[in-house]
Amino acid sequence: MGEAERGEAAPRVRVSFYCGAGHVSDPRFAADADIPEEWECAQCGLPASQDEDKPPAAPSSQPYKTHLAYVKERRSDAEGAVLLDDALAALRAQRGG
Repeated sequence: MGEAERGEAAPRVRVSFYCGAGHVSDPRFAADADIPEEWECAQCGLPASQDEDKPPAAPSSQPYKTHLAYVKERRSDAEGAVLLDDALAALRAQRGG
C-alpha cells in the first residue's frame, strides 16, 4: 500500500535533541506541530533538549527507603528506646512475667 492508496504524507520536520550523555535523537514532527522543549533520549532515557551546548541535567532519583528509615526520621533513638521498653513491658505483662 503506497502513497497512491493513502494519499500524500503530511509535511514533516526533523528536530535534533541532545541529552547529557552525548546522544542525539532526531524525531520527526508534523510541520505545523508545537515542538516540545524537552524530549526523552531514545538511547538512554535521559531528558534531552535542542540546545547542544547545555543539555538538561539528569533528574535526581531518591533511593528506596525502608520502613525503618522513615521511622528513624520521625523518632529519635531515645524515643525509640522508650517505645521498645513499653512494648516489652506490655508483652511481659501478657505472659505473666
